[in-house]
Amino acid sequence: MNRLFRASLLVCTLALAACGFHLRQSAALPASMQRMHLSVSGGGDLQRNLARALEGSGVTVEDEGGPGIAELKIPVAQFGTDTLSVSGGARVTEYTVRYQVRFDVEDGAGQALVPEQRIDMSRDYSYDATNTIGNQAQVEEIQRSLNDDMVQAILFRLQAAGNHSPAAPATH
Repeated sequence: MNRLFRASLLVCTLALAACGFHLRQSAALPASMQRMHLSVSGGGDLQRNLARALEGSGVTVEDEGGPGIAELKIPVAQFGTDTLSVSGGARVTEYTVRYQVRFDVEDGAGQALVPEQRIDMSRDYSYDATNTIGNQAQVEEIQRSLNDDMVQAILFRLQAAGNHSPAAPATH
């Protein structure tokens, strides 16, 4: 029985690796972002999840800004819902949930480390007029998923900004 379990685990692991599935990894942020203060409009899940992800990447998240502390400012973090399609009977059949975030990072002296960035994400879902409670639960789950994806997108942008160095002048 133990051999069967090991063989099954190995097959599952190989199948997941073959399809491109990989666990999310922490981001390697530059030294200038190793101490960071978060300022998120509305706080909530984005701030909590982003702080957790930054700490997982080795960043010390500070309660207050100051010298030597980068400031990650997120003045816009908003969800919106739009009608995607309508049936012949003029009933909404699909919606799209949008999530927009704008952010920038400054060092402790107010100099830009990452200029303002905007990230837009969306997910579509089918609307069932006979199940309004289920629809609300579906929207909340989509928002949680978008929030998780947004945290990863922000981390990747911060990492990319740290990896991007100005081109060195050509020497002749």
